[in-house]
Amino acid sequence: MHLGLGTSLQNFNDEWLRFVRQLGVTHVFINGPRLGHDGVLEFDELLRLAKMAEAHGLELGGIENLPQDHWDEILHFGEGRHKQLENVCRTLENMARAGFPVLGYYFSIVKVWGHWRSYQAGGGRGDAGIKSFDYELVKDAPPPESGPVSVDEMWKRLQWFLEGVVPTAERVGVKLAAHQDDPPVEYLRGVGRLLTSHDAMQKLIDLVPSDYSGLEFCQGTVAEMNPDTVLDAISRFARQGKIFYVHFRNIRGCVPAFDEVFIDDGQVDMLDAMRAYSEAGFDGVITPDHSPKVTGDSDGLKGRAFALGYMRAAMQMVEKE
Repeated sequence: MHLGLGTSLQNFNDEWLRFVRQLGVTHVFINGPRLGHDGVLEFDELLRLAKMAEAHGLELGGIENLPQDHWDEILHFGEGRHKQLENVCRTLENMARAGFPVLGYYFSIVKVWGHWRSYQAGGGRGDAGIKSFDYELVKDAPPPESGPVSVDEMWKRLQWFLEGVVPTAERVGVKLAAHQDDPPVEYLRGVGRLLTSHDAMQKLIDLVPSDYSGLEFCQGTVAEMNPDTVLDAISRFARQGKIFYVHFRNIRGCVPAFDEVFIDDGQVDMLDAMRAYSEAGFDGVITPDHSPKVTGDSDGLKGRAFALGYMRAAMQMVEKE
């Protein structure tokens, strides 16, 4: 297994790359980069970023999420969806040429909404800044401006997207990794959500079967479904070869209300989780996710450093067992 970390395009610089290399990271992700002005991630810019990582002895984990306006017509099933699908396919071609092996994506109209505590408001161990979700705060919230959408309709849109993009992914060799809906509730503000259970994750895998369509396995979100079934989910999907990379995060509670806590302070035994990945044959990249904000942590790197150290030690323990 390999230790990874992602960051925004703004923070993807020599200082950040040195920092992550010093902490034992081997693979890097870039989150939602805007590289060009035509709804496509341009090859020259992708190659420039790849060469920056290579210069620091780091490998590419992939791209996490496209800019929203690169595929909002796909999500809303608007008239411009065909052009955006063409652009996503061009992006995959450019990613392959530049050496990016995975595109992580989150097929949801409504993003995380309903946190009653943010990173600035404390709440964690030693009053570290954490996020907390409570569905009661949003259960009666109005739908977005685009209106309500059923779960079945969202599945139809996802199927259309996958049927259009998977052939290109297979041809160029870039994997499509779907993130679970966070929080995993069936509806949020009147909009249907898709990956809210283990069976729903399996449904995505079976929807358009391909070696290049699988999961960005967010362990924290899976724990939000039910912390007691996380190890089963790891085994189920890793044994199928459908976990393309991992977000390694811990929680307390689960839907309808939960806290995102330190990696060693939640309900899931994270060493057992690391063992589960290894025993199921997973040999991909694992990254920390939503690290609490500690005192003096202006850029979030201190919290991530704590998580990375824990994860590297856990990996080494598992490797020696």
